[in-house]
Amino acid sequence: MKSDALIDLLLIEDDPRLADLTREYLEGHGIIVTLEENGEQGLQQALRHRFDLILLDLMLPDRDGISVCQRLREHSDVPVIMITARGEEADRVLGLEIGADDYIHKPFSPRELLARIRSTVRRARGQSGPRTAVVTVGDLTLDPGSLSARLLGRPLDLTSYEFALLQALAERAGQVLSRDRLMELARGNADEAFDRSIDVHISRLRQKLGDNSRHPQRIRTVRSVGYQYMIPETT
Repeated sequence: MKSDALIDLLLIEDDPRLADLTREYLEGHGIIVTLEENGEQGLQQALRHRFDLILLDLMLPDRDGISVCQRLREHSDVPVIMITARGEEADRVLGLEIGADDYIHKPFSPRELLARIRSTVRRARGQSGPRTAVVTVGDLTLDPGSLSARLLGRPLDLTSYEFALLQALAERAGQVLSRDRLMELARGNADEAFDRSIDVHISRLRQKLGDNSRHPQRIRTVRSVGYQYMIPETT
């Protein structure tokens, strides 16, 4: 298993100055950086090589970041962090809905970017925490060691962050967890900056679990508080 010092990253960014500064900073912290300056070339590079993470600008010439992420998700579950200059909620939500694991908006702190990269890669590699025991709640089974999830015996196709959220909920089935607590548990670092985009991830989780938010059987919304994974009734 690779360490943080051996992260192989693809940066897709069309701003030469920002791209060079970002690459220089990340390489100075032991990260291998491959740079592509437009969406189509970046997509082809991502499909040819197995990177640990893709840092993807939203606004790109010839093919924007949303299109690249959508196409990529048809073939790969590689973690993706979106970069957006606009910082508008609609852009962030759309990025998360089509499969991005995280986002950061310009201008960003290099230290924050490095922390987000390392945190996302650790989750994808199953290194986000010491828990490795299989978690079973009713017909849901999670294996943190392999980041695999099964529902009714069938595999679930989850991103690393969706898996981390579901693990946090399932391990504490019956408890109501606030959004802040859930984000802390899923990220493994309470010092990072987050917002309410966790609701988007929960919505996607519900879809993959076949759960209905109006009449939930698995993940219940507790208004003004957070979420709860419901303990299944026994017969």
